[in-house]
Amino acid sequence: MDVEKQASGELQKLGEMIGDIKFAMLTTVEEDGTPRSRPMQTLQMDAQGRLWFFTGISSPKVQEAMEHRKVCVAYARPDKQEFVSVSGGARVVRDRAKMQALYTPFLKPWFPKGLDDPDLVLLAVQIEDAEYWDSPGNVAARYFGLAKAIATGDKDALGENAKIHVGPTSV
Repeated sequence: MDVEKQASGELQKLGEMIGDIKFAMLTTVEEDGTPRSRPMQTLQMDAQGRLWFFTGISSPKVQEAMEHRKVCVAYARPDKQEFVSVSGGARVVRDRAKMQALYTPFLKPWFPKGLDDPDLVLLAVQIEDAEYWDSPGNVAARYFGLAKAIATGDKDALGENAKIHVGPTSV
């Protein structure tokens, strides 16, 4: 995923954490209120704090995202004990130049006509809130942190957990 330089250190940290994670789980809300998650490949986190995905305009997730406007995007990197949850507003984008910049041939099985496929659109998610959990860098440090937390009750050695509030912005 392409991560552009962010306006704040908090968003920069998010970008660094999710930059190498190939797939995220995008959660929308169905008409009856049921949350529904599906895997999506994040193509970019742009300098405005937007996450970009390709999808089909005919997909139920697009209708759900447009109806409720709020979505959740979750990232996990279990091998490093890094986890990120992002909430924000979603919108459909049909910007040809942006689509060309983000296009990958891996979309061909789903969109055989490529960029000329009328079903192909971008979904942009503007980050409004996020939370992350970031554990120490290696297995030994994680086990040491866990042992310390068990022995002393000091959870600081387990890693960092932070909430970020960017606030609503236009997508």
